[in-house]
Amino acid sequence: MARSLLVTGAAGFIGANFVHHWRAQHPEDRIVAYDALTYAGNRANLEALEGTEGFTFVHADICDQDAVFACLQAHDVDTLVHFAAESHVDRSITGPDAFIETNVVGTHSLLKAARDHWLAGDEPRPHRFHHVSTDEVYGSLAADAPGFYEEQKYEPNSPYSASKAASDHLVRAYLHTYGLQVSTSNCSNNYGPYHFPEKLIPLCLTNILRGLPLPVYGDGSNIRDWLYVADHCRGIEKVILDGVVGETYNIGGNNEWNNLDIVQLLCDQLDARFAADPSLSVRFPDAPQASGKSARDLIAFVEDRAGHDWRYAIDASKINGELGYSPAETFETGLAKTLDWYLSNESWWRPLLKN
Repeated sequence: MARSLLVTGAAGFIGANFVHHWRAQHPEDRIVAYDALTYAGNRANLEALEGTEGFTFVHADICDQDAVFACLQAHDVDTLVHFAAESHVDRSITGPDAFIETNVVGTHSLLKAARDHWLAGDEPRPHRFHHVSTDEVYGSLAADAPGFYEEQKYEPNSPYSASKAASDHLVRAYLHTYGLQVSTSNCSNNYGPYHFPEKLIPLCLTNILRGLPLPVYGDGSNIRDWLYVADHCRGIEKVILDGVVGETYNIGGNNEWNNLDIVQLLCDQLDARFAADPSLSVRFPDAPQASGKSARDLIAFVEDRAGHDWRYAIDASKINGELGYSPAETFETGLAKTLDWYLSNESWWRPLLKN
């Protein structure tokens, strides 16, 4: 039976990748891409699907409960996949209000609209509300601590992670209070195509190509578990199709790297691309490789940010054991695919740069 999906934040990084993945795997399903098109939402991310049968784009805010409800009804939505969020920690430190509004109030708006759409009648309609969250709600790990697991105590340390923790609790409450059929996934750091160039990997990649410094917080020892975005989309798909209602699943990449090693690997991979393809020096004359230097020369250590968690890592044994999920990419292969995508899609990332 064909589904009708509403995907919030569908023009953002992970949302857009998910929409492309779901369309490729389930071409019979209808997809409504819902996005407010704030700074990180880019309709060009969905350009290949515009005008195709079964795809609709809705430009609206998740905080507008009436708009969400109207959309759910107009498209007879039975599956809501909620990506929409303010997600950049640095921005949450300088401007936390937007994070509370979108991540907490916006999620509650969606839950209320979904309840009205699916549970208002005498007979509840079959449905699923899947909420996409982050490992940052669990706080920070010590060097020798095991990875975050689903029953871990929440200890958010930034306005961003606190807002996501609040949204997780609201989703759980709507299951236990109203019977809304929900599931949640908490993921590790994503990377890949369509990643907005304020985040570490695309920022460093585009800075190298323009000959700009590569800012590394502190001494670069902060550790993250990195997940290629296509692998994340496969994990969410598994949860929606086979996951148990009311359960939380942690989706990780089994790829712990410190920030400095990531930046150095990216530099080395890009150095190798320039050495193998002389046309890159013509296309990117400001890159250090164009003048015979290494991208590593651009690394610049900067003052650490406030509330910077030292280590995140995911224990993905639950989704691995119960749903048979495992990531397909190593960090090296995923990073190579990401690098190649950015080199092939300069017209996508150039307009997004501040300088």
